[in-house]
Amino acid sequence: MPNHLVSIIIVNWNGKKHLSYCLPSLKKINYPNVEIIIVDNGSTDQSVEYIKNNFPSAKIILNKTNMGFAEGNNIGFKKAKGKYVLFLNNDTIVTPNFLKKLVNAIEENNKIAVVQPKIILSPSKKLQAGGDFLTDNGFLYHYGFGKNPDDPKYNRKIEIFSACGACMLVRSSVIKKIGLFDPDFFCYFEESDFCWRVCLAGYKLLYVPESIIYHKGSSTSRKLGSKFTQYHSFKNRICSLIKNLEKQNLVKTLFLHLLFCFLSFVTLVTTGKFPEASSICKAWYWNFSHLNETLSKRRYIQGKIRKISDKKLMAKLKKSPGLKYFFYLFYGLEHYSDLDIT
Repeated sequence: MPNHLVSIIIVNWNGKKHLSYCLPSLKKINYPNVEIIIVDNGSTDQSVEYIKNNFPSAKIILNKTNMGFAEGNNIGFKKAKGKYVLFLNNDTIVTPNFLKKLVNAIEENNKIAVVQPKIILSPSKKLQAGGDFLTDNGFLYHYGFGKNPDDPKYNRKIEIFSACGACMLVRSSVIKKIGLFDPDFFCYFEESDFCWRVCLAGYKLLYVPESIIYHKGSSTSRKLGSKFTQYHSFKNRICSLIKNLEKQNLVKTLFLHLLFCFLSFVTLVTTGKFPEASSICKAWYWNFSHLNETLSKRRYIQGKIRKISDKKLMAKLKKSPGLKYFFYLFYGLEHYSDLDIT
């Protein structure tokens, strides 16, 4: 198997303590041909000094301000030279052969554009990501979240709709063809929006359980707060639906999605979580005020990128987990019994 260059891109914002375990773990991998590109979003915690002193071979891109996860990775990709690009969160610990397993999987077929490892949460040792799938209402079905990673159902290689942005390996040639992350998506859902375009362009995405990493998870979210998280996740999901669905599915799916958003809003208000509730209103307003720009992106995606119909895509990558799933989506997916996906 040829050892093609892999560009590992890590976006960092005041994450020195995470880099102190992420970067040493990368030193131990058995894949021989990598370049590490760290995009620093204006850190003030001496992250840059730590990198320079301990990992001088890493390329550092310095942004004066926090450009966000999406644009940070976009900037990093412009400097990447690899045939493949690994997008990796700074709060991860990788295993020695994780990258070799991912490269082997993506090399199996030129139509495979994205591969994702088994991502295990630390310190809980529960599964974070076994791949995501579409649902009728536009929310994602997070397969395996909070479950036992040793369960046989999560140890099968399967085709997925979306990979987890904490760690995914992507063909550089596909990024050059369809673009990377939407710069309007500061963070959250940017990887799913990108993966949706990958699917529409006729490529495949795989979950590769033989490859394993550990992820602390939500480290940046805790610093930014739940109101910030709610706003960007709701805003970006709505925008992505408008951009990527065919007309016949857009009206139905968007209606159901907005209905669930409204129910979430009511629940937050009745439980006294007024800042989080207001963030949903803010997300609605953003999409209304930016509708012309979103429709322009939609025209490009539908006219230039789409190669397969929604019917064909959804036959493979849409799941129907039932209403119970959406209750647990907000109150703890570890209690939901997953579908058996093969």
